[in-house]
Amino acid sequence: MEILDSGGVTMPTENGGADLDTLRHRKPRSDSSNGLLPDSVTVSDADVRDRVDSAVEDTQGKANLAGENEIRESGGEAGGNVDVRYTYRPSVPAHRRVRESPLSSDAIFKQSHAGLFNLCVVVLVAVNSRLIIENLMKYGWLIRTDFWFSSTSLRDWPLFMCCLSLSIFPLAAFTVEKLVLQKCISEPVVIILHIIITMTEVLYPVYVTLRCDSAFLSGVTLMLLTCIVWLKLVSYAHTNYDIRTLANSSDKANPEVSYYVSLKSLAYFMLAPTLCYQPSYPRSPCIRKGWVARQFAKLIIFTGFMGFIIEQYINPIVRNSKHPLKGDLLYGVERVLKLSVPNLYVWLCMFYCFFHLWLNILAELLCFGDREFYKDWWNAKSVGDYWRMWNMPVHKWMVRHVYFPCLRRNIPKVPAIILAFLVSAVFHELCIAVPCRLFKLWAFLGIMFQVPLVFITNYLQERFGSMVCSLNWKSNSFVF
Repeated sequence: MEILDSGGVTMPTENGGADLDTLRHRKPRSDSSNGLLPDSVTVSDADVRDRVDSAVEDTQGKANLAGENEIRESGGEAGGNVDVRYTYRPSVPAHRRVRESPLSSDAIFKQSHAGLFNLCVVVLVAVNSRLIIENLMKYGWLIRTDFWFSSTSLRDWPLFMCCLSLSIFPLAAFTVEKLVLQKCISEPVVIILHIIITMTEVLYPVYVTLRCDSAFLSGVTLMLLTCIVWLKLVSYAHTNYDIRTLANSSDKANPEVSYYVSLKSLAYFMLAPTLCYQPSYPRSPCIRKGWVARQFAKLIIFTGFMGFIIEQYINPIVRNSKHPLKGDLLYGVERVLKLSVPNLYVWLCMFYCFFHLWLNILAELLCFGDREFYKDWWNAKSVGDYWRMWNMPVHKWMVRHVYFPCLRRNIPKVPAIILAFLVSAVFHELCIAVPCRLFKLWAFLGIMFQVPLVFITNYLQERFGSMVCSLNWKSNSFVF
């Protein structure tokens, strides 16, 4: 192949590419008599090599090598007017290497799908806009405040006082740790006192909520705060016990471990967006006030959107539905599927508002550095992966204070997993059943039902791959 000498069109070789070795080892000429380059242009070996390689490899949108040289011969420049008579010659192969279709299973995750994502967004906006208009035409404006703040909300002062009184329990736990530091009480007494403190911290708010005719939102807020404080107290007591054990051990794993009690560190821990206690945390350098203001604005917007979906869509469907066990089965399935879409939207808004917006706002105000409040649970390959990724504060607490302590006591892995889900199921039931005064164990059974799903999806993942398991947990989240 003598492109640089003759300036003519070169036939490709058998493998579909041009013979580039000759071209790469020849020096470019500035002689305009060969018809390739004008006298004023000087091209180096690297330039020729880059142009040839890019022309050969880019087979979908650029001219072939021979045509490109003839375009230069006719005076065409890159980015200028191109003579189409010399591009894509019939003699140049159109198929040069093995390729997969963009949507095939081997290539679908190796490219961007921004266009499809934008299309889905447009479709979702169009479909949901129609549903909003249809709902407003059918039911009118249904937003009311008595679901969130009823006439009894002003009389919810016992629940408010109960929230304030929860600060007594961390102070009691601190007093116990201070006493054991001063050698005033023994280790068994410390354990008994911490059990009494944590149990009282749970039972007292439950009693107050059941005794008072409170609004739903007030009861849910109190029970969520109760569960958070309980988890923090357990972590505080368990971590201090472990630090004392290491500090008093003759063969320390870490010689720098020392046991001390600080009220300041406890106060910071009770406010920080974490459930796992440690004497110090990674800190961020400063507070970004403008960033905090923007996150607050997003929090207000998405909270209002969540309330709009509940009042305008979910409540009318529930009120107009028959008892699921007394009506037609097909009708019940239709009601569940109709509720699944708004429930999914509310769940996504709740996740975004709490785990992303609120926890990041709290972390920013407290300069809390570790902000891994969730992982990419939308890419989870199994139900087990999903539960390990979507709520990192609870997951870290379970691993630190339930799962690995069970393994260290020679409890098998499966019972340890069941025990972790059991603790989670109890607190889910408290947060839902107590404010609603509906003790049907629906939340408890819903969480415990995840245990067989974990093992089933792990089996499916090993047998058929990850796509089946991903669809499994996504459909589970879509319905529930």
